[in-house]
Amino acid sequence: MSELLTPSFMVSLTFAAYLLLVFMIGLYAYRLTNSEADYFLGGRNLSPWVAALSAGASDMSGWLLIGLPGYAYVSGLEAVWIAVGLTAGVAASWTLLAKRLRIYSFELDNALTIPTYLQRRFEDHSPLLRTVAALFILIFFLFYVSSGLIAGAKLFNAVFELPYTWAVLVGAAAIISYTLFGGFLAVSWTDVLQGLLMTLALIAVPWVLFDMMNGWVGIGEKISDKNSHLLSIWTNKDGQALGFVAILSLLGWGLGYFGQPHILARFKAVRSHKDIPTARTIAVLWTLVVFVASLAVGLSGAAWIAEPLPDAEKVFIVLVDLLFHPLVAGVMLAGILAAIMSTADSQLLVCSSALAEDLAKQWVKRPLTEAQVLLIGRAAVVGLALLATLIAMDPNSSVLDVVAYAWAGLGATFGPVILISVYWPRMNKPGALAGLLSGGLTVLCWKQLEGGWFDLYELVPGFVIACVAIVGVSLLTIEPSKRMRETFVRVVKT
Repeated sequence: MSELLTPSFMVSLTFAAYLLLVFMIGLYAYRLTNSEADYFLGGRNLSPWVAALSAGASDMSGWLLIGLPGYAYVSGLEAVWIAVGLTAGVAASWTLLAKRLRIYSFELDNALTIPTYLQRRFEDHSPLLRTVAALFILIFFLFYVSSGLIAGAKLFNAVFELPYTWAVLVGAAAIISYTLFGGFLAVSWTDVLQGLLMTLALIAVPWVLFDMMNGWVGIGEKISDKNSHLLSIWTNKDGQALGFVAILSLLGWGLGYFGQPHILARFKAVRSHKDIPTARTIAVLWTLVVFVASLAVGLSGAAWIAEPLPDAEKVFIVLVDLLFHPLVAGVMLAGILAAIMSTADSQLLVCSSALAEDLAKQWVKRPLTEAQVLLIGRAAVVGLALLATLIAMDPNSSVLDVVAYAWAGLGATFGPVILISVYWPRMNKPGALAGLLSGGLTVLCWKQLEGGWFDLYELVPGFVIACVAIVGVSLLTIEPSKRMRETFVRVVKT
């Protein structure tokens, strides 16, 4: 019996128990999923706690426990700028967008997806606007889902010494298993569990190290002995001053929140717009806690680990292995798996809805029943996960780099369009189409350029150019109909 209780076995047992739990949640949610509204938006009945925590968990992904700690481990307090920008983005999106989008999407004949919302908001009787939006979702989300699979592969490779390829496949199978059956309810409920587990894991690691190294003073001294530049938010790791472009790029991450379909889905799924203030408070407080903890993991790792890690993004995994009993380590490492699954499942569901709700319904000649749409949606989960798996097969991929690209693409493509659509009644269909195309294409092109202003994070120019395109094209083209203006006034007054 004692031979079975090896560290590897105990960690494996913890992982297995966790995966069984989320799979059972998926099966239970499957019994409550009977319609498109249930599968894609949970019947619009999420409590503020579930909406806030599932939005946060689906947003953070594996980069919170792998990418961001790795960045802080290498770059020090420079990483604070990303955390500040993202925290501001969370607060701004819940404050400026959540309530109006919840009301507006319901007012427009219960628009379940972002492409459907845009089509109805701008009275587009052709499939053009809805199709363009759905295609951009598929393009950028494939990279986003693949980033989660890369993070999962690094986890399984480090813990179980699985070959990278097999590690990617195991992670994909785990995520598909419950997203396939339970849809939005399974994703949201498991996200709450995963969000709490992520929080526990992130707090526990620096807490133990603080006690072992006499708090921030001891950690600061050890980091200073290695590289004092890591302790300044104004310089990079080499001691060079961070320029305006660098700081703006890091803060600019916050703009992405206005255009992430998997986060916007939580805004639409809250049971009432009156619950938004409570959800906003929960979301902002949780974000502050996990960002501080994530940065603390990276910094304490830089102080504690003697030899530089070959892969900085494994700093959390290495610390857990060094500090905790295998059973506790299993729980902590399951936190990484939770972070990965909580985002990848939401993104797969958005991709699924884009194919089933926005493309299939537009281009299939005959009407589709709800059962057929659900079948297409579930088949899309499997197909899209397989494509993302292929993208993730490069073992040299960086989680943070892939996330940054997908985040920029979605933020610039949808953020300006969605934000302006709930505040400016003069915006019309040509303006919306111009915003989608200019934002998405700017990110695709800007990423290929470098030097000077082209070193600016592509989300920032993409967002600005899209806003200019929306306003300019809308003013130069026909005014919205009387019906569109009346709907806007009704939403604003609610």
